[in-house]
Amino acid sequence: MVDIDTCKGCSLCVVACPTDVIELADQVNGKGYHYAYMEHPDACTGCMNCGLVCPDSCITVYRVKKVKTVEPLEEVQL
Repeated sequence: MVDIDTCKGCSLCVVACPTDVIELADQVNGKGYHYAYMEHPDACTGCMNCGLVCPDSCITVYRVKKVKTVEPLEEVQL
């Protein structure tokens, strides 16, 4: 998750991302910078490279826990 208001568009996170999730937006934020955003969020592995290289701590990385659904078993009559 990128805080677009504080991002200065340095693109260090873009380079650090091994799965090409992050890109710089065509739009600018309130400070006039092209901010980083998640273009392909489903490809994110949660490696945290982007958050580690961000000089302004604009990026928060978290992993969403996937919940497995279990199909009910069919009743077997003996």
